[in-house]
Amino acid sequence: MAMHLKFTKMHGLGNDFVVINAISQAVALTSEQIRFLADRHFGVGCDQVLLVESARSKGVDFAYRIYNADGGEVEQCGNGARCFMRFVRDQGLSAKNELVVETMYGVIRPRLEQDGQVTVSMGVPRLLPQDIPFLADQEALSYALEVEGKTYQIGAVSMGNPHAVLQVEDVQRAPVSTLGPLIERHARFPRGANAGFMRIVDRANIELRVFERGAGETLACGSGACAAMVVARLRGQVDDKVTVALPGGRLQIAWRGAGEEVHMTGPAVSVYEGEIEL
Repeated sequence: MAMHLKFTKMHGLGNDFVVINAISQAVALTSEQIRFLADRHFGVGCDQVLLVESARSKGVDFAYRIYNADGGEVEQCGNGARCFMRFVRDQGLSAKNELVVETMYGVIRPRLEQDGQVTVSMGVPRLLPQDIPFLADQEALSYALEVEGKTYQIGAVSMGNPHAVLQVEDVQRAPVSTLGPLIERHARFPRGANAGFMRIVDRANIELRVFERGAGETLACGSGACAAMVVARLRGQVDDKVTVALPGGRLQIAWRGAGEEVHMTGPAVSVYEGEIEL
């Protein structure tokens, strides 16, 4: 039986989404249907599919689920959270400027700023190897990671999803497409990893490209920008507010230090609305 699904195409710095209101329409998607929606040739095309659902617990405004283009469900997506905020405002689902939203990872609080950008608390970074998860004897600022006979120094952190951050001299020439997938599937990351290639420009600026787990290189990875800032700040290379320049644009990341939440500010754009038959 065919299902007609209304959706909105959105993006945060080119990291694009098919956003579906699962409050006013009944939605049950198979991983095959998600892969179809995400397919840029046969479907709509996106990095992730976002489902906006009714809250399941008290004191929460909404629930939201995130699926990667490969059909797998993931815990956290910073650019998606900004689009979520924009979506519920645009659709008239809420008039609040700040929302409390439950995800698989925990509660997030996106806030609409005066200039139309959206700030999201991305939670407290998890640095203990077992929390990332990453196989290492103890927590360190830098880990030696062996990939095909070569050793790379990485920072490892979880922003609700696992990140490996590699410092490079030149982001443009970084081996994102070749080294990225090898880090993503590295045996020391039991649940895979997002691989970030970071250049520290100065104490307030970072350049970054990210090879995302299950999606490949994207134009912008919000949690990746946070992870890069955390690694750089722990090493004393940046101050507590940085601008992270990604291929798709810029994000502002603020972090006071260990035990504190990371805050990310950036744009969220609606491209078009549509309906598709599944």
